[in-house]
Amino acid sequence: MLNDFSDDTICAIATAMSDAGIGIIRVSGREALNIVSKIYLSARKEKNLISHEPNTIKFGYVCDPENDDEIIDEVMVSYMKGPHSYTREDVVEINSHGGMLVMNRILELLLKGGSRLAEPGEFTKRAFLNGRIDLAKAEAVMDIISAQNDFALDSSRRQLQGSISNEVISLRKEILYQMAFIESALDDPENYDLDGYPEKVREIVYKETGRIESLLQTADEGLIRKDGIKTVIVGRPNAGKSSLLNALSGNERAIVTDIAGTTRDVIEETVRLGDIVLHLIDTAGIRATDDVIEKIGVYRAKEKIEEAQLCLYILDSTSDVNEEDREILNLCRGKKTIIILNKNDLKDDIKISGDILPMMFSEELDVSFPVISISLLKGEGLDDLKQKISDLFLGGELVPKQEVYITNIRHKELLSKACESLKLVLKSIEDGMSEDFYTVDLTNAYTFLGEIIGEEVGDDLVEEIFSKFCMGK
Repeated sequence: MLNDFSDDTICAIATAMSDAGIGIIRVSGREALNIVSKIYLSARKEKNLISHEPNTIKFGYVCDPENDDEIIDEVMVSYMKGPHSYTREDVVEINSHGGMLVMNRILELLLKGGSRLAEPGEFTKRAFLNGRIDLAKAEAVMDIISAQNDFALDSSRRQLQGSISNEVISLRKEILYQMAFIESALDDPENYDLDGYPEKVREIVYKETGRIESLLQTADEGLIRKDGIKTVIVGRPNAGKSSLLNALSGNERAIVTDIAGTTRDVIEETVRLGDIVLHLIDTAGIRATDDVIEKIGVYRAKEKIEEAQLCLYILDSTSDVNEEDREILNLCRGKKTIIILNKNDLKDDIKISGDILPMMFSEELDVSFPVISISLLKGEGLDDLKQKISDLFLGGELVPKQEVYITNIRHKELLSKACESLKLVLKSIEDGMSEDFYTVDLTNAYTFLGEIIGEEVGDDLVEEIFSKFCMGK
């Protein structure tokens, strides 16, 4: 990747756009110090920022040079000289009071002084293009900002420190060596002997394939632990869907009444069960209805089932199963689903066994959904629900058991492609193909792995990745 970005000096508000005690405006580029100097006054009301020593902080004021140096705010100004900065360019950060009005005033002065507004993620993009971090580490920066639980934060921190990059670099190094050896042997057969090489390279490629497969085995769990589980609560009206949402979220998020059909639209809430994040969606009770608004809610409920990773199908254990229950069960087929028998405080003879579903639905079923019994009124059974979710998605392991997890879908897809390419090398060896055939698939594997860290990546992908970053980062 060439450093083809503009030499413009960029600026942006780096802290949240809300009233706060402190706000930070970041400036990066060749003219960063000169531009900030135009609007800075020292504590002695002198414009002496040009003499600012790198890696130090100065107290002073931001003033408006077009309005007789009217003081806008007291500030602390820090200066980091490139390449010893986040972007490897000269970086100046202005620490002001965190009011939105005052930060925007300072930003306007910087723009008038010759800088331009940074694009989303442009500071981190420059850090990548200037070689301070690779693409996987750059993505980890955004993951740290958006982390929703301890696992996501810890995993992103490890990725920023090189956990993924180091694995990829090691894999590419071995593949590159084999590619170079084959090319050398083909060009100079007198000095490079290929006798017995297919057996040797097969062992190496098999080992490298195993390393990639081990990483891929962490991907599903890693993505679930990091991003959470899109979970839809379904059932007939008055089964306890809204009560379950309220119990899991710990607040009265949904209205609960004895009137069937109270919930008519989807209600969304993110909750944490230990280290598991559930993106909960409470839906309208699914039933036949002539109510126009309720019909729309039922339609949306069915849509949410299609999109969900997990269905929590709640049944009123005091009520007989009917055709509407059977319809809901059919909607859940093909999805990871937990059957929840609610109101066990009113019916204490519920016995959970492997044949409970056929007994309830009076038919042979080709599904084997786990079933739990709870009482939302008494708050009983929620721990069982948490464990069932863990069993379905995390193999029952509530605590992460590995150091390195793949938590990025882009990385997962590229590792899968690299793995398939290496398997094609193994097939070529088994089919007795000549060594020059190996290099085609070895090169593909090398390229796919390079895309993870940004060694083999196009401008369009770089733009797409950094466009998802927040402003000022």
